[in-house]
Amino acid sequence: MMKVIVSQEIERVCPDFVGACVEAQVVNSPYCAPLWEEINALGAKYREQLTTESLKQMPSIEATRRVYRACGKDPSRYRPASEALIRRMLQGKELYQRDTLVDLINLASIAFGYSIGGFDADRFVGDTLTLGVGRHDEPYEGIGRGMINIEGLPVYRDAAGGVGTPTSDHERTKIQMSTTRLVVLINGYDGCEERVCANAEYIQQLLRRYAGSDGGAYAIYK
Repeated sequence: MMKVIVSQEIERVCPDFVGACVEAQVVNSPYCAPLWEEINALGAKYREQLTTESLKQMPSIEATRRVYRACGKDPSRYRPASEALIRRMLQGKELYQRDTLVDLINLASIAFGYSIGGFDADRFVGDTLTLGVGRHDEPYEGIGRGMINIEGLPVYRDAAGGVGTPTSDHERTKIQMSTTRLVVLINGYDGCEERVCANAEYIQQLLRRYAGSDGGAYAIYK
């Protein structure tokens, strides 16, 4: 499995951080109707239970926002992906449909509130990912967003540079229809290992149901 290292930069702003790395062999597909039934059902449930303001108090989202501020980033301008996805649901907007693997990861993020990165593992350079903080003028091409400013954002880097932030993953390592080796990173800035593990196991269940996978394996890192 990929080795994941949490840097001292992150330990200083979030000493309780706990993450999970899920790795699995998968088969992607353009669209999965039963998966979207689950996504839409969860959206309807959230519209009954949450508002765009109360959403910010969800522990996993509140903790991510707190770390953004500690790193020097405005979480209302650079929203964590989990918060942005749920906000779209609460506003009655359709989620963007990408492909089964991306849609599946979005569901897992929405269900638990953690910002989750999904990657084509064959596009990583090296076998180690390090979670640090974005630097001034560090080049980073967000998926579908062009070059973005990641200074002050938590960022995973492989041997060639940044691959993922809680706001946007990188074009270089993005999931594609040809992806067969998937890596998913769950960011538990709330420090709740039990809930991070539950999120990882939920992803494994979704992979078994919708991505032709045996669910792979996951490891916790701190």
